[in-house]
Amino acid sequence: MKNLFKITLSIILSFQFLFTKADEGMWLPMLLGDATYKNMVECGIRLTPEQIYNANSSSLKDAIVALGGGFCTGEVISDQGLMLTNHHCGFGTIQANSNTEHDYLTDGFWAMNKKDELPADFGVWFLNEISDVTDQVLEGVEVGMSEDDRNKAIQRNMRALSAKAMEGKNRDDFAVKVKSFYYGNLYYMFTYNIFNDVRLVGAPPSSIGKFGGDTDNWMWPRHTGDFTMFRIYADSDNNPSAYSNDNQPLKPKHSLPVSIAGVQQGDYAMIMGYPGSTDRFLTSWGVKEAVEVEQPARVKIRRIKLDIMEEQMNKSQKVRIQYASKFARVSNYWKYFIGQSEQLVKNNVQSKKEKIESSFTKWYTTNNSEETYAEALPLIQKAIHGESKYTIPSVYFQEAIYGSEIMRFIARNLGSSSNLYSSLSSGEGVKEAKEKISDIARAYYKDYNATIDQNTLAAVLNLYYNDVPSEYHPTLFAEMGEKNKGDFTDFANKYFKKSPFTSFEKFEEWLNNEKLSTKHIDKDPVFQLTSEFFAVFRNKVMTPSSAFKSDYNNGMRLFVKGLQKMGMNKASDANSTMRFTYGNVLPYDPADAVHYDFYTTLEGVMQKEVNTEDKNHEFYVPQKLKDLYDSKDFGPYARKEDGKLPVGFLSNNDITGGNSGSPVINAHGELIGTAFDGNWEAMSGDIYFEPNIQRTISVDVRYTLFIIDKYAGATHLIDEMNIINDRHDEEKVEGQQSNMPEPVLSPTMN
Repeated sequence: MKNLFKITLSIILSFQFLFTKADEGMWLPMLLGDATYKNMVECGIRLTPEQIYNANSSSLKDAIVALGGGFCTGEVISDQGLMLTNHHCGFGTIQANSNTEHDYLTDGFWAMNKKDELPADFGVWFLNEISDVTDQVLEGVEVGMSEDDRNKAIQRNMRALSAKAMEGKNRDDFAVKVKSFYYGNLYYMFTYNIFNDVRLVGAPPSSIGKFGGDTDNWMWPRHTGDFTMFRIYADSDNNPSAYSNDNQPLKPKHSLPVSIAGVQQGDYAMIMGYPGSTDRFLTSWGVKEAVEVEQPARVKIRRIKLDIMEEQMNKSQKVRIQYASKFARVSNYWKYFIGQSEQLVKNNVQSKKEKIESSFTKWYTTNNSEETYAEALPLIQKAIHGESKYTIPSVYFQEAIYGSEIMRFIARNLGSSSNLYSSLSSGEGVKEAKEKISDIARAYYKDYNATIDQNTLAAVLNLYYNDVPSEYHPTLFAEMGEKNKGDFTDFANKYFKKSPFTSFEKFEEWLNNEKLSTKHIDKDPVFQLTSEFFAVFRNKVMTPSSAFKSDYNNGMRLFVKGLQKMGMNKASDANSTMRFTYGNVLPYDPADAVHYDFYTTLEGVMQKEVNTEDKNHEFYVPQKLKDLYDSKDFGPYARKEDGKLPVGFLSNNDITGGNSGSPVINAHGELIGTAFDGNWEAMSGDIYFEPNIQRTISVDVRYTLFIIDKYAGATHLIDEMNIINDRHDEEKVEGQQSNMPEPVLSPTMN
């Protein structure tokens, strides 16, 4: 069995290297082969493979970090641990440090010295090494095993590998992740150093960092200065450390030089970062389910929650600050689901998937192979059709029920498996449990508004009652719904008048009751509802759908393995591991007679301005920025071609969520921009890459430096960086094209 998997690995990797092209693919840096590198050379790169990824010495990978383990990406841009990422990636930290007296969301924040830097709410992960552990993970896995037994064996092996790698390590400072690739055909282990002392250095006002707001989100032309700056700290020995006044700025293994020489059409562009998830192998049946059922449900629920938040946020500065980050998280993927559904249809993705499936069927029926692939697609189709029954109750549980703050708080902190409930049941460790949950509650209620949550609770219960089939209604919920004719508004109103869980003060009073017992939790109506919802979800959704998930995983594993043997050009789906993508700075033509240039300028900001005194309007322009524009005081950051100030640019790099904040790197390993978005016309790209129209939208680093320098006056940060002023001669590095095979083109799918 072991030898079989070695053969499989060899086959998969050979096809990965042979059928690469510049525009599609989020590639593991350790798997940079000769053919891939030749394509990168043809795109313009002037670095060697060792300069991109080297486990033993300094390389580009050492300047790239995963924020909080992967929700965004950042890059180190000075030898003092200065880190650049997106404004929307730092939004939570900016919000957490804001209040009505210091509204950093509206006004921006700049630390003019290191002692003024503010604590961040995340750590950063530096990648140490990637290793192939396929044989170890699949040890004991045999042909004919049930999917359940297979998963148990794999999980056991993964735990053993992780435990061994963690021996002698501090879990706060070191992490091990074993990840599946190609639907369980390959496995790699990643080790990381974690630096938890990260501090906010600078952020533009939201009128710059979020310019265009929801209207411009996922759109081009774009004029958003989407950047934030942090600093990473370490102990006196340059090792990871918890926050301490004694810590020193990190001395990184590598930091990116920053080029202000300018970006031109056709320039090489490479992005390294931590893309979260894609579903490029999704079948036609999966596309149909997403477009017709799943995504419309998510859009509907999120729109209602957004309206509820927005109503109260417009009434109060305090509430606006409290809910700014929550609103942004809900809003971003509300628009994403709208765009993805629309473009899946417009770009005929279901039809394209059907052609792939047809080619797959033709391939396995006309080729003799050591194993049959005939059962792959029937297994997948059967699983998707069978599981579709559970799509609506699953989505509504995730988005509606678990979307209520009070229900989520109760489920996480007061449920029967919580520390508090267990302690109250046993009578042991009660004091410690109370202290722990008090700290949790203090942070929770800091950004909590009871009116929003009351209206949300009523709305999500109404939605679930009216939209989800009654067989998935908990008993108590069904009885309440029948009594009030499906309208839970009165229930929410009455509950919030009496509930001890609507403010920190009430919660503390309830918590500190000496007679507090599990009975006080059990009798709470929302606790009862939450418990019943979880039981229904577990027993009527998760359990019966698990058999379909097993069939699906089995079918997909075989399908993807077959596609690789066919020679299809598909990198493994994104899974929050470091990837690189390469291509060029390019414009695009989204429709007949429509052409979009590859760059935008400050002139476009002024054209989009809405004349208003409301600093939180999505198209408000700060007076100082207008003054700088009028005076044309752009310093060294202006375009040499026409003297205009660049704001954003396009490239054909393949990215997704998690790549936000990733560096855009030129042919010489220098920072030219910060990736922050994709374009509307290709929002189907997480499922099917559209090479002619798919583009990455990035902040031009010249605009970033202009805001830091001219707008904020934080010139000390500019002084930290290694600024490159001139474009390089385009000679190739010595030995760059040695031993390079001729490229092999990917076969066309009929």
